[in-house]
Amino acid sequence: MRIIFDSLKPVYVQIAETIEDDIISGKLPEGGPAYSQLAISKELGVNPATAAKGINILVSKGVLDKQRGVSMTVAQGAVGKLLSERREKGFRELLKNLVSEALKIGLPESEVIGEIKKMYRNLEDRHYE
Repeated sequence: MRIIFDSLKPVYVQIAETIEDDIISGKLPEGGPAYSQLAISKELGVNPATAAKGINILVSKGVLDKQRGVSMTVAQGAVGKLLSERREKGFRELLKNLVSEALKIGLPESEVIGEIKKMYRNLEDRHYE
């Protein structure tokens, strides 16, 4: 787990996002055990309350199942839920910012689309290496 302590993004949010990434990638499979609050706090050297805050974000989203006396698990359907959320919120917001910036600096739509296609191919090629 990698956290940037001098980031403007709070540590507990970074913890939640890192766990989400591990769920999406399959490192933490649906139905399987999730990281414990204690394990996260020890690995990162953060207060257990900070780790709990990150975990509780995912519990409230229904991505993690928290049962008293039982280890925390990744909820069934968590991957689909996270991918849907990222498409709707994250990707759309990123796209909105990209188009807004392109308009501000006078880039034509065709150039923006061309650059996106080049970048997509470049990253896709690296992904499969």
